[in-house]
Amino acid sequence: MKISTKGRYGLTIMIELAKQYGQGPIPLRQIAADNDLSEAYLEQLVSPLRNSGLVKSVRGAYGGYMLSKPPHLISAADVIRVLEGPIQPVEGIENEAPPQRQLWMGIRDAVKNVLDTTSLEDLASYKEQDSDDGYMFYI
Repeated sequence: MKISTKGRYGLTIMIELAKQYGQGPIPLRQIAADNDLSEAYLEQLVSPLRNSGLVKSVRGAYGGYMLSKPPHLISAADVIRVLEGPIQPVEGIENEAPPQRQLWMGIRDAVKNVLDTTSLEDLASYKEQDSDDGYMFYI
């Protein structure tokens, strides 16, 4: 399964909104500038997110977008399903021979599980781990 730029950039929008949750609306131009993305493209992506009820918009000089509910209640799967459609590794699983069907269903279920159990809060609060694996080298 390959996630397109729609899903990737849509998730970027949602993570940025999650990072600033509770601080009022965030203009898309700010998200675009902070992430070096096209504001026009983000405008196209935020529309289905708004229509699905994941974000709400505020008009005016201090307007922008904000999450419609707390970040811990929105999963990565919610965002990906809105922008990419159903999560499936191959088309026509039902037409596959039983061994392949089982494999594809296992892959689909694993991907769904990761996306379903990862909230925007998890992604917004992610801190890169040190690559230090506990070994100390002396020279």
